[in-house]
Amino acid sequence: MNQPITIEEIIEKMQPDIKSDEIQEIKKAYEFAKKLHQGEKRLNDEDFITHPLEVANILTTLNVDTTTICAALLHESLNTITKEELEKNFGSEITAIVNSINKINKLELTDDSETSAIYLRKVLVGLAEDVRVLFIKLADRLHNLRTSEALKERKQKKTANETMSVLVPIAHRLGINSIKSELENLSLKYLKPEVYQDILERLHNEEKDLKDVLEEMQDSISNILIDHDIHFYIKSRVKSVYSIYNKLNNGKKWNSIYDILALRIIVDNVSDCYTALGLIHAKYRPIPNRFKDYIAMPKENMYQSLHTGVFGVDGNRFEVQIRTWEMDELAEKGIASHWSYKEKGTKKVQNMMEQKLEVFRNLIEANENDNDVEFEKNVKSDFLNECIYVFTPKGDVVELPINATPIDFAYRIHTDVGDTTVGCLVNDNIVPLSYELQDNDIIKIKTNPNSTPSKEWLNFVKTTHAKTKIKSYFSKQDKDYYIAKGKELLENTLRKKKLSFDSVLNSENVKKICNDLKLKDMNEIYFSIGSLRYTALYIINLTYEDKKNVQDLLIEKIGSQAKNEPKKLKSEILVANSNDILFNLAKCCKPVKDDPIIGYITKGEGVSVHTTFCKNMKKKTEKLIEVKWNPEIEGTYLTDIIVKTNAGKNHLIDLISKATTKNVYVEAVKTKELENNLNYELTIKVKNKEELENFLSSLLDFNFVCEVKRK
Repeated sequence: MNQPITIEEIIEKMQPDIKSDEIQEIKKAYEFAKKLHQGEKRLNDEDFITHPLEVANILTTLNVDTTTICAALLHESLNTITKEELEKNFGSEITAIVNSINKINKLELTDDSETSAIYLRKVLVGLAEDVRVLFIKLADRLHNLRTSEALKERKQKKTANETMSVLVPIAHRLGINSIKSELENLSLKYLKPEVYQDILERLHNEEKDLKDVLEEMQDSISNILIDHDIHFYIKSRVKSVYSIYNKLNNGKKWNSIYDILALRIIVDNVSDCYTALGLIHAKYRPIPNRFKDYIAMPKENMYQSLHTGVFGVDGNRFEVQIRTWEMDELAEKGIASHWSYKEKGTKKVQNMMEQKLEVFRNLIEANENDNDVEFEKNVKSDFLNECIYVFTPKGDVVELPINATPIDFAYRIHTDVGDTTVGCLVNDNIVPLSYELQDNDIIKIKTNPNSTPSKEWLNFVKTTHAKTKIKSYFSKQDKDYYIAKGKELLENTLRKKKLSFDSVLNSENVKKICNDLKLKDMNEIYFSIGSLRYTALYIINLTYEDKKNVQDLLIEKIGSQAKNEPKKLKSEILVANSNDILFNLAKCCKPVKDDPIIGYITKGEGVSVHTTFCKNMKKKTEKLIEVKWNPEIEGTYLTDIIVKTNAGKNHLIDLISKATTKNVYVEAVKTKELENNLNYELTIKVKNKEELENFLSSLLDFNFVCEVKRK
């Protein structure tokens, strides 16, 4: 077992950038955490305080600020004390970060296809608030993976799966390669132990040969640079186990993985980067199509370096990276390398992070009302999949998912650009708007201020952001159309009745209609007519006090239709055997198909459909009307259930997993914390009463569930 890191060693690693008052704050956080975790042990029998210490130690390599180190030391504290106590001792900033980490850890992320979307949603919302939460979560997971030998195999695999699907992409997006690479290796170790060991053994068997070849190539390049007075540092390495696994998994043979042998050259300035590249190419023949200039064209996560492949000593193939010291720090530490609240330019760093995390927020907002399967699909498409890097005519980098189109690019630039796009030039060639963009394409969008989006675009755009903007445009257009149509229908009806618009729809009558029908303004009245929710005549009749009231009009309509032969049944609810009477399913009892139901005639909203056992119907004797389910129509229905448990641990994952296996969709969740247990109020979507009852019965299979009932 390695000797545990000490707080003094952590502070020493932060020197000389740390002030005396900051040292005292870190020591205070450490002593506070040490006291809280006194007597606690990890599964590997280490004192628990070693975990927050190691997390803080990992973060010192990222140049984070004192607040982040303190939050790392305290990140497990809310399992013991309250937020108020923490804030009293360390302030609101540290408390907010620790609270976010605490929420994330309680959710127990998973990448199981049925539930990963739910977890991703919660995680991303939390992460988007403060980037330092990301830093701590990544360091926390890295240390947990380093010490996962104490866990059972099933837990090891679950943690590794989650790491690869959620946390590794985050580390990649932030450019924190030092953590990303180790997370990948450790995850592979637990997910595919045989493959991991096989690669390790093959590397070990060839270690001496690989080392000799690398040293010879390193000496050769060093001599070239020394001869030309270039100040440099060079290091050689064998590719990571995970990187080699990826090559093999994609069909490469061991002997054809030329970039197993890699050299990194660090020089003082950009001009030396290009000089060194030219000297190396002059000595060793470049491998075709392996040169990448990420200095002139940085990746969107700001990574910069020159990449080339060469046939080196004895014909061996080498990957060579050339960069400056600053570029190297950014490549290893990513955005975190510039994260300091003490430095000038703080606002710039924060704005940069806001841009990096905008993709998270776009996904959350765009999918707020979508089901979790759709959300998971969008997350994988926009966030977890590999990306391409394309350029504006000015050379700005734009990151997009693979197979993105010019329309996706246009909407990423600005909504107005997307809405008015009429054409596109890629690398100075005209391409269709459905063209799939490639890495390094230079894109120029042609716009016309009089042009509008096409619904056909929805058939080929790839990003959720573009789809949402296009749908939003047509939703507004449809609303404007229905408002105009409703106004026309109302005016035509008034003319036929020889009624004056101003006398019938004066401010008092408009207010009365809005109150009766629960509408906001005249435009909503027009919209309700144009969308055929109400007829123009029905609206006009509401303005006459000497006419029958709303309930009488509705009863009269029902009575007249009941006398006639029933029309083709289209509605899910039949009111007095009629299929076109306005109704709504009551929110108080939320009936589902095959529940016993009764109708109640309301003012302005037609018939309200309740279950016969609804508490609000017990004392009703008037305005009731017969309603029944239409057996020819199938739909889905929202209803509320309450799940009471005898456990303090959060079992939301189990409940949602069970729902998924029963084809029940969970629309919303409320958690109520009691003294020793958690209760859940779930809003679920089911097809009928039988499906609902089967789901309720299945929940009782859990040992932690003591009661399940409808709300």
